[in-house]
Amino acid sequence: MLKNLLAIAGGYELFGRALGGPQGRVKFVRDYVKATSADRVMDIGCGPGMMVPFLNGATYVGFDASAEYIESARKRYGDRGTFVCDRVSSATLDAPGSYDIVLACGVIHHLDDDEANTLFEIAKAALKPGGRLCTFDGAYVQGQSRLARLAISRDRGQYVRRAEEYPRLAKSVFPNTRMDLRSDFLRIPYTLAVMTCVKDPSQKARQ
Repeated sequence: MLKNLLAIAGGYELFGRALGGPQGRVKFVRDYVKATSADRVMDIGCGPGMMVPFLNGATYVGFDASAEYIESARKRYGDRGTFVCDRVSSATLDAPGSYDIVLACGVIHHLDDDEANTLFEIAKAALKPGGRLCTFDGAYVQGQSRLARLAISRDRGQYVRRAEEYPRLAKSVFPNTRMDLRSDFLRIPYTLAVMTCVKDPSQKARQ
């Protein structure tokens, strides 16, 4: 029943608000994304566009495969961003090397290792030299509370990993990757692995 509810844009947003999602997004943007109005941001797996209000007027392009999520995003935030109903890929990437920031919020734990590697490659291609990919995903950690482990085990994602596995995957594409563990983004006990992956300033976009 919960999975069916979350497939609906309104249900997804309502559930996120109940868990304290807006406060978590404020912290994520403040501490990691640090977007400004001068930045160009791509959001992979943007859902119904819930990151848009927190990005300080940055130029925004969101991708999601769910037509319902994209329709909801366009209705609410169509004047503040561009929303594409498609999986971002080398074919759908509109302007390689033009983005300052790429977001993948709660996406990687839905992907197997090969799919995650593809996401990292696409993010790298999208970013300007020195640009950064910012992600967060639920993670298992040693000494985690039973409540946190239970909550994470109920996630829809099939590839929730141990915390150290996320940067191991990212570093194959982004050697300059930092991970923090955060448990203060939601109202419930929930451990998130937050990554900042920086594209080498000397690397130019692939043509």
